[in-house]
Amino acid sequence: MRGWLPLTLGLLAVVIGAVWTVQGLGYVSGSVMTDEKIWAVIGPLVAAAGLVVIWLGLRSRRR
Repeated sequence: MRGWLPLTLGLLAVVIGAVWTVQGLGYVSGSVMTDEKIWAVIGPLVAAAGLVVIWLGLRSRRR
């Protein structure tokens, strides 16, 4: 069971980062984040951080 929390949190960060990116680019409407370019920058950063957390979680599971 070791490593499940980082994997879950990392996956959540990747999904949230992707949603923020498409909202910032204006592809998803109905939010205050729509067409705000700052979210098109923050989204990929959050998604990249999520990928790092997933990678660390996978490394901890292999040990």
